[in-house]
Amino acid sequence: MLVVRMRKAGSKKRPFFRVVVTDSRAARDSSFVEIVGHYNPRTKPAAVTIDRERINYWVGKGAQLSDTVRTLLARHVTPVAAAADASAAAPASAGKSSTAAAS
Repeated sequence: MLVVRMRKAGSKKRPFFRVVVTDSRAARDSSFVEIVGHYNPRTKPAAVTIDRERINYWVGKGAQLSDTVRTLLARHVTPVAAAADASAAAPASAGKSSTAAAS
């Protein structure tokens, strides 16, 4: 069974994680199928880069998300639809306020 989980990289006392798709029986830092993202908890705010499209692809193929990756996605990665709605609403509301002020 495939699982999406974090693989530790970096040196001692300086952790850096890769979000990978791997076999559930493989060791934490052993072989993997694909790197789907990165997570650096040492930066402020934490740097999270995850390819949601690839994660959705692997979940569609039957991969399971680990508890840590599920929490990481919920806390740090904004849903694509919500981000698109927020960016589309911001310019529209800004345009309305400027025309109302001009009248």
